[in-house]
Amino acid sequence: MSLVVNHNLMAATVANSLNSHYSRLATSPQRLSSGLRVNSAADDAAGLAIRELMRADIASLQQGMRNANDAISLIQTADGGLSIIDEKLIRMKELAEQAATGTYDSTQRLMIESEYQQMASEITRIANATDFNGIHLLNGNLSGKDHNGSELDAKGKLKVHFGSGNDSAEDYYYIQIGCCTASALGVGNAAESDSAGFCVSTQEAAQKALVGLTAAIVSKDKIRAHLGALQNRLENTITNLTTQAENLQAAESRISDVDVATEMTQFVRNQILTQSAVAMLSQANSLPQMAMQLIG
Repeated sequence: MSLVVNHNLMAATVANSLNSHYSRLATSPQRLSSGLRVNSAADDAAGLAIRELMRADIASLQQGMRNANDAISLIQTADGGLSIIDEKLIRMKELAEQAATGTYDSTQRLMIESEYQQMASEITRIANATDFNGIHLLNGNLSGKDHNGSELDAKGKLKVHFGSGNDSAEDYYYIQIGCCTASALGVGNAAESDSAGFCVSTQEAAQKALVGLTAAIVSKDKIRAHLGALQNRLENTITNLTTQAENLQAAESRISDVDVATEMTQFVRNQILTQSAVAMLSQANSLPQMAMQLIG
């Protein structure tokens, strides 16, 4: 290499190295301070795209867990209402048993009938009053076979969505609750007049009511059993969603998070190289002075 004054090629070469080392040195503090290996698309374009998709799925799964927990609360609310209805049906069967015997006269049976009908009215009141977040659970609103969510208020069976997509086999299922009013259960004077549990005002009617009440209790128990199975299923779903979210979080961490030990090693290396380049640039800048010595 010639000794020249106009162009200090050695200094230019060292300056290029200094810029390169300094650029890498500036990256390390950003990664170490943020804890992320990928802070922008420039760091890893493909990794950034994968990470953002994973973050979206993780957020969806976490909300899905909350959705499933809300559904469990809804089921427990419905089951609580059904447990009260259960008590009323048991009392009605007790009254029917009392009215079915021949040791009471018609006046006394009318007294029994009065309480019997009051119990039936209370069943209907409970069915109409049991709601979760404004959604009535036992009045038949959720008994439809078809779900329609195209309007502002969804109709038919209730859809519980917990997955990150919209696949019917993976991401949601339905809660369907039959109507539990007295008329739907076939008890009380709100039911059809030919229903077995219509009244207990006569001995014959009371004997029929025993059969009708047994059928009503079985019908109600089927609803409770179905809700219990759904609650267990939702609890298993939450466990599965938790596992999925944890695994996705681990995968996202491997892509996105910085390895502090490795990055600190790179930081020290680039720091040393930068300091060395600064020292060499100082030396390279002094080389043209040698040419001046020859001139002088």
